[in-house]
Parts: sequence; structure tokens; C-alpha cells
Amino acid sequence: MLKYQIHPVTPFQQNCSLVICEATSKAALIDPGGETERLIAAVAKAGVTLEKVLLTHGHLDHVGATQQIARHFQVPVIGPHIADKFWLDGLPEQSQMFGFPPVEAFTPDQWLQQGDQVTVGEEKLNVLHCPGHTPGHVVFYHQPTALAFVGDVIFADSIGRTDFPQGNHEALIHSITQILFPLGDEVEFIPGHGPNSTFGQEKCTNPFVSGQFG
Repeated sequence: MLKYQIHPVTPFQQNCSLVICEATSKAALIDPGGETERLIAAVAKAGVTLEKVLLTHGHLDHVGATQQIARHFQVPVIGPHIADKFWLDGLPEQSQMFGFPPVEAFTPDQWLQQGDQVTVGEEKLNVLHCPGHTPGHVVFYHQPTALAFVGDVIFADSIGRTDFPQGNHEALIHSITQILFPLGDEVEFIPGHGPNSTFGQEKCTNPFVSGQFG
């Protein structure tokens, strides 16, 4: 079984998820956006072995602590899709722009693409390429528990911004309605910010996409 904890970090209150395989006590951090020491402490408190860092996309508030976490635990960084390389290359400028402590550019150990799978212990997460908020955004989907880690693609009653470089509103709507919603109404998602929801709920109430479903 897959368990998770949500640890909101940085002034942007970005949801960093500690994802745990119960059978093995192996774990991954999805989108460690900042507050490195706090996340290290959370891993220790959970009593798990961190084996990787997973990234949904290259925005600073989702990747700011990645290098420190990866170095501390000596683990690989996996994701996002290579189309977000320009965001990771531009991290020094991003950190300066948003008043964050300096963050160096880095290259993950593995880029991801549609159809890939990543493991956390014995659990498998399917990789869905969902561009729009950024061109290289990916979503991690755990089919056995109908749980999706969606980054900034969709939120409770909202969707990701597309006014950043290489954002694309039409692509974002396509990602939500044609890639995520077909996974099923019962699927619960953990967004990059704010509370969890389900795809069924967002079909009914999300003002940005609900009108497309009668």
C-alpha cells in the first residue's frame, strides 16, 4: 500500500509530498520546493528510507530544495519531462526574481516521458505528460489507490497558470480533460497548492473546466 504525507513549504505553501511504500518503508519526496531541514526532519520522523526525489515540473517553488535533499540522502533526482530543461537551467534567475535564497541550475538524473513508470519501494507510479502550466509538466498516478500527484495542472476549483514562458492554456485544458479526467471520477489528487480534491468533484464545480461536461 502507498501512504503519503503532505508538507507545505515556502511562502508559496507548495505541497511537498512524502510518498511511502508501507511494505518496504522506502520513500520518495515529490516536489521538495524548499525548507530543506524541515523535509529532512520529516523523513527521519517517518522512519523511512528515502530512495529518490520526483519532480512534476521545473518551477522554483517545486524544486528549490532538490539538490540539498538529493545530496543529503545520496539519492537520484527523477523528472520532469525534458521540455522543462529551460526552467531548471534558469533557476538562478528564478530565485533572484522571487526573492528566494540562491538556487543553482541542475540536471536531473533521469528525464521522464509519457508512459514511463517510477517505483517507490514495491509501488509503481505511472507517469503522465501533462503540458500547459509548463511544457514539461508530469503527473504521477498510483492506480491501485486511485491517487494522483498533479503538481500545478489542476487545483480544487482552479487550474494552473499559463502566463509563464511557454505556458499554453489550450494544452492545459487538454491535459486536464483528455489525460487526467479519463482516469476516473473517484481519483483523488494532491495538487501543488491547497487542499486535495477528486476529478469527479472538479468536473462538477471547477469553473475553468466544469462547463465542458454538460
